[in-house]
Amino acid sequence: MRIEKDTMGEIEVPNDALWGAQTARSLQNFKIGKEKMPKEIIQSFAILKRSAAIINNDLGKLDNEKTRVIVLSCDEILESLHDGEFPLSLWQTGSGTQTNMNVNEVISSIATNILGGDFKSKKLIHPNDDVNMSQSSNDTFPTAMHIAAVIGIEDKLLPRLKVLIETLDAKAKKYMDIIKIGRTHLQDATPLSLGQEISGWAMMLQKSYAMIESSLLHVRELALGGTAVGTGLNAHPEFGQRVAKEISRFTCKDFITAPNKFHALTSHDALVFSHGALKALAADMMKIANDVRWLSSGPRCGIGELKIPANEPGSSIMPGKINPTQAEAVTMVTCQVFGNDTTIALAASQGNFELNVFKPVLINAYLQSLRLLSDVIKSFNDNCMVGLEPIKDRIDFNLHNSLMLVTALNPYIGYENAANIAKNAYEKGISLKESAMEFNLLSEEEFDNIIKPEQMIIPKA
Repeated sequence: MRIEKDTMGEIEVPNDALWGAQTARSLQNFKIGKEKMPKEIIQSFAILKRSAAIINNDLGKLDNEKTRVIVLSCDEILESLHDGEFPLSLWQTGSGTQTNMNVNEVISSIATNILGGDFKSKKLIHPNDDVNMSQSSNDTFPTAMHIAAVIGIEDKLLPRLKVLIETLDAKAKKYMDIIKIGRTHLQDATPLSLGQEISGWAMMLQKSYAMIESSLLHVRELALGGTAVGTGLNAHPEFGQRVAKEISRFTCKDFITAPNKFHALTSHDALVFSHGALKALAADMMKIANDVRWLSSGPRCGIGELKIPANEPGSSIMPGKINPTQAEAVTMVTCQVFGNDTTIALAASQGNFELNVFKPVLINAYLQSLRLLSDVIKSFNDNCMVGLEPIKDRIDFNLHNSLMLVTALNPYIGYENAANIAKNAYEKGISLKESAMEFNLLSEEEFDNIIKPEQMIIPKA
């Protein structure tokens, strides 16, 4: 162990740890749970710290050598060379102050080493005065939250969602001529094509894609430049705007400085709104997964119209059983996302006066939803939807045994007469055609000309 000092006094720190006193105090004071600060937040902090150093240098506040080593240190963090140096619990101060200082201390030590010094004896780059220059935890943590959200959605979630949409679009086109019975209320309805049904799934996800993309509009606003309470104390008036441009340049993402820093520190409505779009995607994924497992149920004693890939044995006792495991994974993820949405809404509604102090739990829930949806969408696409196939014989059997084909007779014999034919067929266990002939309302030839499922899937004048 070595002894480190901060404004609270001395404290022991593991000898080889790059972090210092404030990280040590957090480890000592917050032995809560197993959840750690998400790596995405640490990486986003590295992005903002390097950007802040560059702009402070441009503004004449930080010299060239200090700027150089701070940037190099941040780049090492971004390359995941020091992941073990960020051990803090998620359950810490609600502003994320300890994580901000954890990052500052690690950057300080790396930079000191680059300069040829010994971080264990003297920091040549000060964690507060140099690394944290023009910043406060109160504006850096919400900035990191927004950076992590935008990068995660644009680089991971949306590309994977696009692939699933493409899979569904291809299936919709391929199966557009396979006519099947529709179902509403879990009961037989009028026909449609399998392609039409799948096109509905694809459109759900296209809408979700657009909503998620548009929800980033306000997440692109960064709080940096507000410092402690939104006034920008100890920061140059141009600092926030110029850092946002530098972050945009470095990440190749669009960011702007928040127009009102008092709002940016105390409110997280942008993330609430954005997670609402993730929740909408989760709801659509739940619906699609449930449709897939209903339609593939059986395979002989259920609906059995779709064949899902046989990825693994489905039972430890029943040989040959195949279960819709990918659909089950989707539905479990969506339950977690729904729960995260409640956590985010509650967290965003709290805090007092100039600062929301529920930031770590809020961004952890958001990022978990983002990760889970990204991963499960890829898994569902690759391990289920790509290999999904129709069982044509079963589809045709169900189609021609449905009583709801009688709907096509409405314009010719009226709703009540058609209903009587269907009811009679159901009660006697006979076909619609046999039932219709008993009522003598139309000829056998007329019945055959009207009841054509392939003509019932589009509007008719």
